[in-house]
Amino acid sequence: MFQAEVLKDFTRQVFLSIGCSQEDAELASTVLISADLRGVDSHGIARLAGYVRLFDHGRLNPTPKIKVVYQTPSTAVVDGDGGLGLVVAPKAMEIAMEKAALVGSGWVSVRNSNHFGIAGYHAMMALEKDMIGWTMTNAGPLVAPTYSLDKLLGTNPIAVAVPAGEQPPFVADFASTAVAYGKFEILQRKGLPAPIGWAQDAQGQPTDDSNAVRKGGGLLPLGSDREHGSHKGYGLGAIVDIFSGVLSGANFGPWVPPFATAGFMGTQQAAGLGTGHFVGAMRVDGFRPVEEFKADMDKWIGAFRNARAVEGHQVLIPGDPEREIERVRATEGIDLLEPVVNSLVELAGRFGLDFDASMARES
Repeated sequence: MFQAEVLKDFTRQVFLSIGCSQEDAELASTVLISADLRGVDSHGIARLAGYVRLFDHGRLNPTPKIKVVYQTPSTAVVDGDGGLGLVVAPKAMEIAMEKAALVGSGWVSVRNSNHFGIAGYHAMMALEKDMIGWTMTNAGPLVAPTYSLDKLLGTNPIAVAVPAGEQPPFVADFASTAVAYGKFEILQRKGLPAPIGWAQDAQGQPTDDSNAVRKGGGLLPLGSDREHGSHKGYGLGAIVDIFSGVLSGANFGPWVPPFATAGFMGTQQAAGLGTGHFVGAMRVDGFRPVEEFKADMDKWIGAFRNARAVEGHQVLIPGDPEREIERVRATEGIDLLEPVVNSLVELAGRFGLDFDASMARES
């Protein structure tokens, strides 16, 4: 096991090594390791080498001048100047919360950014202000819409965080696909097949090949096929793409630049600037007194927790699994797959950093 602080410190040093400021390196490492702590291993330190590859390919600006390029009292467009999405998105959420504090809600569309880690982190920032947080991002085209052989959308996640009173907050954070592509990367590292319903092959047929996307296939929208509601997952992904890309002036649809996953680094025609995000914050007291709302949220959550469950299962509230994993990993540490550890050792060698896998492990 690796303690979170050990991984965070190493991650911070890597970001410093590619030229990030102390402030940005600290923020980026916090966001990235929060994914590992919450059990979203596909978006945590396993992606650190990918951010470095973005830098190597000239697609990541380590010292961005993030700025508002258009705004009204309640809205803004932020240009991330090619910076780390791990930094750009939190700063955009800060702007959204500032606007919400003044006029009740704030909505910020972001262009010219990069992969921003887990959507839930940015949405949860609003909880500290008794606000409801919203976060979306588009991503490189790995997803085939219902009945399509072409990949036109990304995994395009949505996150919503809602404060409660005695109960923990409601935090929904999910891709608009059957699973995020990072789940395939985990299966690839383990040499395992994928469940049917996650992907289609180059001919549009269901497949269990975890390398299907690399071979011309595509990820499937949430629902997997038309009979099980894939048109709804397709619709969710399209909404995220329009809000994140078309609204901000970022790339959208098939033109969104891919993350630095091996095999997806090729250049392509652009329709806008970088990757796009959309974040928002809503003051609860813009609708009703905060304490009344929180009391009703507690009642809402309690009703679901007390629901009769199928034998052997429990009805969970969105955010419950991540909270439990974070509780365990904060004390017991984070387990990493061998290929991930090897990638960190390679980064340590490249930048002259101290990362000895055997010494970093704790039982």
